[in-house]
Amino acid sequence: MEQIIECVPNFSDGRRPEIIKQLTDAIEAVPGVRLLNVDPGKATNRTVVTFVGSPAAVTEAAFQAIRLAGEVIDMRQHKGEHPRMGATDVCPLIPIAGITMEETAAWAQRLAERVGTELKLPVYLYEAAQSDKSRSNLSVIRAGEYEGFFKKIKLPEWKPDFGPAEFDARRGGTVIGARDFLVAYNVNLNTTSTRRANSIAFDVREAGRVLREGDPITGKIVNGADGKPVNIPGTLKAVKAIGWYIEEYGMAQISMNLTNIQTTPVHVAFDEVCRAAAERGIRVTGSELVGLIPLQAMLEAGRYFLGKQQRSAGVAEKELIRIAILSMGLDELGPFVPEERIIEYLLRGAGDDKLIKMPLRDFADETASESPAPGGGSIAAYVGALGASLGTMVANLSSHKKGWDSRWAEFSDWAQQGQGYKDELLRLVDADTRAFNAIMTAFGLPKANEEEKAARHSAIQAATKMAIEVPLRVMEVSAASLRLIRAMAEQGNPNSVSDAGVGALCVRAAVLGAFMNVCINASGYADKAFVEAVLAKGRAIREQTIREEEAIVKIVEAKIAAG
Repeated sequence: MEQIIECVPNFSDGRRPEIIKQLTDAIEAVPGVRLLNVDPGKATNRTVVTFVGSPAAVTEAAFQAIRLAGEVIDMRQHKGEHPRMGATDVCPLIPIAGITMEETAAWAQRLAERVGTELKLPVYLYEAAQSDKSRSNLSVIRAGEYEGFFKKIKLPEWKPDFGPAEFDARRGGTVIGARDFLVAYNVNLNTTSTRRANSIAFDVREAGRVLREGDPITGKIVNGADGKPVNIPGTLKAVKAIGWYIEEYGMAQISMNLTNIQTTPVHVAFDEVCRAAAERGIRVTGSELVGLIPLQAMLEAGRYFLGKQQRSAGVAEKELIRIAILSMGLDELGPFVPEERIIEYLLRGAGDDKLIKMPLRDFADETASESPAPGGGSIAAYVGALGASLGTMVANLSSHKKGWDSRWAEFSDWAQQGQGYKDELLRLVDADTRAFNAIMTAFGLPKANEEEKAARHSAIQAATKMAIEVPLRVMEVSAASLRLIRAMAEQGNPNSVSDAGVGALCVRAAVLGAFMNVCINASGYADKAFVEAVLAKGRAIREQTIREEEAIVKIVEAKIAAG
């Protein structure tokens, strides 16, 4: 698998578009890098840039941007709400695909060494790139900010990892490291009080607050038996938070970094801030995402908020995202465009889902044209998706059927399974056509000498194997959806039993059609042991599907006859 890392440098300028453009131009000038997102903030006077690519390309682009930032940003003139210590305040690398955290950390260390050596800039390592865990936390490194680092950098314990131990008045210092995917997330409050916002932040952040006597702001710190201050932890693990006032918005916010969204998802953080704010007489009005977010985080949020309403979560991906946006008020301060904010959407290739994005008439016209693709394999996948969709529809109708309130969660679970089958089969529509096109491309490779012939043969075989595996997967997923369809025929809304029957017929057609594609492509594959195993598996799926479809049709016909 190709190695891909993400880089999210934070530059200390969010107010001058011409400067931000210079920085992003420098990043995009490096071959192999793809700019995903640019998120400037006027009040914070900070811009968060996100780009991806191979490790070598990404670290080269990061170096060029750090170099340029030191030339065009003067920290002596910088003011902003966000903590900062340099023109490039922080520059994390994040593993995305085909690369481990340890390998990513090694790239971060090489980048940091180059910045320190060539640019003569003080550099600190953090998170996975820092072996000294006493100074691996970004907030600990940055404590004192730009103004305090002129003295801090002289302390032996704060000698930079790379570069001179002299704080550069114009450029400041920078922090470079490797970390997991982090979500920067702000929750909006109906108050202008930074003090009250900070109180809420201390309530929820993992680090909590130091226990004080009397007034919580000016009171005396309470020490424990060991003489150390007593700390009250916050309610959210893997969350860092502060409160601030944003003049641009005319409101205070809780600014959070969610460092592990498996531990604390975005929707949990939002609801907990709502609870803590309400206890202090403050209302949450919405929220703001800074940078990008994984698709799964948005889908989980949509399911969570639907669950709170006792509504089926087995709805389309687009609808789950819409519910998440509405529920967390992600569009309060500006439009939230999923195609621009969800990382998987930005990483998709232009042709990855060409067919399934077509209107129905265009898809039918494309199929009917003289082009050999899309062909039977793609159509089988699409028919399977329609079958799974019908089963899912019955589950959703049953979940919301009047008088069946106690069973909404059961049918919601079925509907979610159905959405999974449907989504994978839709992906396989385009995957089958790509596999066919790959075979055609391989056959078109040159064969003028033995070396070219060998390379051509290898490419044909690799493409043929993929053209076998894709329709086999269509068979597997389509057949699996029959369990849902049978359950809906037996237990679902009786008014929709015919829909379950049609779904079963679609699945039968999908499985039998996909097996035809497996067989015809298998005839051209050289590994006969592989072919024999695949054909045996395909026959078993086909026969089981025929039996199951017949059983479902009998159930449906019996229920229709009974009225």
